[in-house]
Amino acid sequence: MHLSKDERLELGLKTEGADNLAFGGKDGDEQPDVLIGESHTEARQKTVDTGADLVYSLNDRPPWYLCILLGFQHYVLAFGGIIAIPLILAEPLCISDNNVAKSQLICTIFFVSGLSTLLQTAVGIRLPILQGGTFSFITPTIAILSLPKWQCPVPQGPAMLSMHLQNGTSPLQMENSDEVWMSRMREIQGAILVSSLVQIMLGLTGLVGFVLKYIGPLAIAPTISLIGLSLFIEAGKKSGGHWGIAALTVCLILLFSQYLSKVDVPLIAYKDKKWKVFHYPLFKLFSALFGMCGGWLFCYLLTIFDVLPSKAADYGFSARTDINTDAITTSPWFHIPYPGQWGLPTVSVSSVLGMMAGVLASTMESIGDYYACARLSGAPPPPTHALNRGIAVEGIGCILAGLWGTGNGTTSYSQNIAALGITKVGSRLVLQTTGILMIVLGIFGKFGAVFITIPDPVIGGMFLIMFGMIAAVGISNLQYVDLNSSRNLLILGFSTFSGLVLPTWFHSNPDIIDTGIKELDQVIVVLFTTHMFIGGFFGFILDNTIPGTEEERGLRKWQHTAQEGTQVTCDLSCYDIPYCNFLWKQSRFFQYLPFLPSYKTHQ
Repeated sequence: MHLSKDERLELGLKTEGADNLAFGGKDGDEQPDVLIGESHTEARQKTVDTGADLVYSLNDRPPWYLCILLGFQHYVLAFGGIIAIPLILAEPLCISDNNVAKSQLICTIFFVSGLSTLLQTAVGIRLPILQGGTFSFITPTIAILSLPKWQCPVPQGPAMLSMHLQNGTSPLQMENSDEVWMSRMREIQGAILVSSLVQIMLGLTGLVGFVLKYIGPLAIAPTISLIGLSLFIEAGKKSGGHWGIAALTVCLILLFSQYLSKVDVPLIAYKDKKWKVFHYPLFKLFSALFGMCGGWLFCYLLTIFDVLPSKAADYGFSARTDINTDAITTSPWFHIPYPGQWGLPTVSVSSVLGMMAGVLASTMESIGDYYACARLSGAPPPPTHALNRGIAVEGIGCILAGLWGTGNGTTSYSQNIAALGITKVGSRLVLQTTGILMIVLGIFGKFGAVFITIPDPVIGGMFLIMFGMIAAVGISNLQYVDLNSSRNLLILGFSTFSGLVLPTWFHSNPDIIDTGIKELDQVIVVLFTTHMFIGGFFGFILDNTIPGTEEERGLRKWQHTAQEGTQVTCDLSCYDIPYCNFLWKQSRFFQYLPFLPSYKTHQ
């Protein structure tokens, strides 16, 4: 038996297709099933009627149980992209074998993501948008930690350790294991803290609009695509533990996200004193989660039947699920993250300048997310003051991430925006519930420890999909430019290829830079080993200096697409800061602050 349309609306469920939101379809980045934080730009394409069919619009308040259910769904959608970040950073932070540290990092990043989500939905852009870790920060982070002074110490055998003890020496290899990785984390914290001030300044001063005038698809495309392309080594390392398991994970994700994307699973609900059957797109929403769990379960079965090798040196050993089980027993039940938990952040010029590339990329990507989220939640296009405030609050979220020490920043998650189009629930309260859930679950230490037991090949399979999608979404920006123009092809080809060649060469020749000033050497090395900085820099400079029309460069189409196809269910007051409107009327001074609602009189 099927529910009527009205009954489906009451349950907040959608039983039809998701308007081509499936992974790899027309709107590749609006997918709930590809759990990445960087698939922003294609979300601007969607121009279907979304506001007229909403079950709950932006300002509506669904029942508490529905808020928890849909809030947990958003949490699950984001968890893959968020959890990938500490797992990627484990090796450059020198905690590959430190399960307790990895567990604490996972808890911390979820905790801060929850705080940032609450802040963004309450006083920031005030749209139902989730904040989480960003891949834009990973490339500069790896570049910073690749400097010679941050190289991980080489493990020593018992004989060498005894020799050092007898000689009374204290080499790098004998550093306290916690201090080894915490010192590296403090360097990243300092870089994020200072560089995020730029994002806050862009928002509070209203410079975002000015900067956007000079940044087009030919600057964005190489920047975003190089984020994914530069991480292929990480995906290869994880998948190489057992290519069969990695391939299985990829196949399962493709099965659920593509081949079964239009299959709605019948579920049972109790309503009006009787059981009813409804259909729900489980595979479309949770394909990456199902794929990861399927690979995880298969590895567990191979482990308990002792099919996989038991010696660490043998191929396939990393696919065992019992390698890191001690992480669950050794991790505390509760771990409450707090600012400065790894020590006082350190600041260096090279790290700050390198991290600014990630900050600027994250800022530009979030603009497209804001328009997409407004469209799918039935809100009008964000006014200038809301955009400015959203970027500023995103910068504040990065400040929180730097203070707590997640090793990363925060950005908007477009896969969660796409979920609004499937569930037809655009309520702000649902995402605020998600933020609370992330904070609560981030306090449970053993919860974070469970994810450390995921075998490396399974993670590698996820990385193959996720990083590939990031690169593809970057390339998708080129749909707005004239690809028959030799000018555009030259800019695209040179900036992308340079973003691959120069960092690779500088990694192979780290000592070639010698200006006589150590700090300047480090700045040059960090910038020129950051793929996205090289690609974005050349794309930006060439696109703004080589003559070309706005149509040829794709600027006009790129800027106007974001605001098309919106069906609104509320007015611009939905972007106002609650309980504060009377304050802005007290003084004319507030009319000149570009992040306040009173600024709209000057637009």
